[in-house]
Amino acid sequence: MIWCILIIGILLPQSLAHPGFFTSIGQMTDLIHTEKDLVTSLKDYIKAEEDKLEQIKKWAEKLDQLTSTATKDPEGFVGHPVNAFKLMKRLNTEWSELENLILKDMSDGFISNLTIQRQYFPNDEDQVGAAKALLRLQDTYNLDTDTISKGNLPGVKHKSFLTAEDCFELGKVAYTEADYYHTELWMDQALRQLDEGEVSTIDKVSVLDYLSYAVYQQGDLDKALLLTKKLLELDPEHQRANGNLKYFEYIMAKEKDVNKSASDEQSDQKTTMKKKGIAVDYLPERQKYEMLCRGEGIKMTPRRQKKLFCRYHDGNRNPKFILAPAKQEDEWDKPRIIRFHDIISDAEIEIVKDLAKPRLSRATVHDPETGKLTTAQYRVSKSAWLSGYEDPVVSRINMRIQDLTGLDVSTAEELQVANYGVGGQYEPHFDFARKDEPDAFKELGTGNRIATWLFYMSDVSAGGATVFPEVGASVWPKKGTAVFWYNLFASGEGDYSTRHAACPVLVGNKWVSNKWLHERGQEFRRPCTLSELE
Repeated sequence: MIWCILIIGILLPQSLAHPGFFTSIGQMTDLIHTEKDLVTSLKDYIKAEEDKLEQIKKWAEKLDQLTSTATKDPEGFVGHPVNAFKLMKRLNTEWSELENLILKDMSDGFISNLTIQRQYFPNDEDQVGAAKALLRLQDTYNLDTDTISKGNLPGVKHKSFLTAEDCFELGKVAYTEADYYHTELWMDQALRQLDEGEVSTIDKVSVLDYLSYAVYQQGDLDKALLLTKKLLELDPEHQRANGNLKYFEYIMAKEKDVNKSASDEQSDQKTTMKKKGIAVDYLPERQKYEMLCRGEGIKMTPRRQKKLFCRYHDGNRNPKFILAPAKQEDEWDKPRIIRFHDIISDAEIEIVKDLAKPRLSRATVHDPETGKLTTAQYRVSKSAWLSGYEDPVVSRINMRIQDLTGLDVSTAEELQVANYGVGGQYEPHFDFARKDEPDAFKELGTGNRIATWLFYMSDVSAGGATVFPEVGASVWPKKGTAVFWYNLFASGEGDYSTRHAACPVLVGNKWVSNKWLHERGQEFRRPCTLSELE
C-alpha cells in the first residue's frame, strides 16, 4: 500500500534549502510562490503541446483533403507533373518533418525547471510532521475528524477540506507510529466519506484493512471481527483478512471458554483492556495544559481579578518614558505577569522578521544530560538569534527592555526570534535552570535566567496562547505587545510556578521574539532578599 501526497517545493535564493519546512509557517509561505511559478511553467508546457498538436491537425486536414481528391482518379492526379513532383516531395521530405515534429519533446523547459527546484522540496519528514500536527491540533482543541475534514476551524480565511485519500494518509501516519487511537478515527472518517459516495483513488478494502487491525489493537475484538467480515464481503479472496478472521474467531471462542469460569475480577480486567483513548504520554500536566490552550480551566477568581490594574509606566522616571509612558497591564498576580501594550511598532516588527527569516533554523532545547542544544518533538518552531550590533532597531529594542524592566541587558542572551510551524508549539517547560541542571548556562558565565521578556509580533487567528499550567493562567497573543515575568525569586531560587508553554497554533502565523535576562549585572538592580521565596 504505497502512499504519496504531492508537496511542491521552492526555488530558494540561498544555495542551501531549509530543512523542516513544517516547523515554520513563515518559510512555508515561500512554497506558495514557488508552486505558483511551477503552475505557470506547467501551463506554458501545456500551451506548447497544444500548439504542436494544432500544427499536426492542420497538416492532417490538408492532406486528408488532398488524398481524398487524389484517390478518386489516381492516374489523372499524378498525370499532372506538378502533382507528381509534390507527391515525391511530400513523401520524401515533408513526412519526415512531420515525424520530427511529433517526436519533438515540448516538456524540456518544464522538466528542467522542476528538476532544479526539486532539490529544495519538502521531504518525508515535513509531510509526516504536518500530519502529526493535525493530530496534535485535534487532541489539544477537542476537534472531531469531520470538523477538520470539512475545514470548519475558527478564524479561517481560506476554507479547505480533506479528501478520503487525505484522511487515509493521516490514518497511515498514525498507524506507522503505532497510534491506533488516531488510526481508527481517521480510517473511520475515510470510510464515511467513501460511503457518502466520494470518488477516490483509495478503496474501502484498503481502509477496512487498517481499520480492523487498529480496532483489534485497542481491544475491541467484536468490532474488529465485524469490520473484517465487511472487508471479506468486498474482497472474499483477501489473504490477510481471511487469516485475521480465523484468528479473531479463535480468540473469541477461547474467551468464551475462559468467561465460563472467570471471576468478576477477571471480567473487570477484560473491560479495562477494551477501554480506548489517547495513549498516556510523558507529560504529566497535559490535561491542564490543553484545557488552558482552549481557554478552559483558568483559575483567576473575581477577588484576585479586582487587584489587577492597568497603568502608565515611566520606567522609574526614565527620561525616555516621562513624556510618553508605556502602557502596562497586569495579566496575572502570582507569578506576576505584566503585559506592555504598543511596545513595538509594525515597522520594527517587519525589520526584525526580515533580519531573522533568512537564518531561521529548527528551534533547539537544552539537553539536561549532555548540556548541549538539540531539536525536540515538543518544540515545533524555527528560530534565529539577532545581536544588537546588527541593526539599530535590534539595539533600540534591547535598550527599551532595559529601560522598562530596570535590568541590565548587557549580560542577557541575544534577541531570539521564533516562527511557529503547522500546529507549532512548545510544550510546558521552565526558562530557568533547575538545581539538577547546574551546568545549563555555564558557558555563558552570566548565571541563571532571572527573567523573560516576550514580544508578540503577530496576531494569531486561533490558538497559540502562552499558558502557565501550574497556576492556571493563559496569555493570548496580541501584535505589538510584550509580556514580562521573573523566573527567579529575588533570593535566586527558581519560581516553579513560571512553568509555561506555547500552545499549538490552530489557525494563523505566530511570530514572537524573546529576551532572556541573566543574574549577572542585576546585583544592585534587584538585590537579594533574606527570604527564600521572595
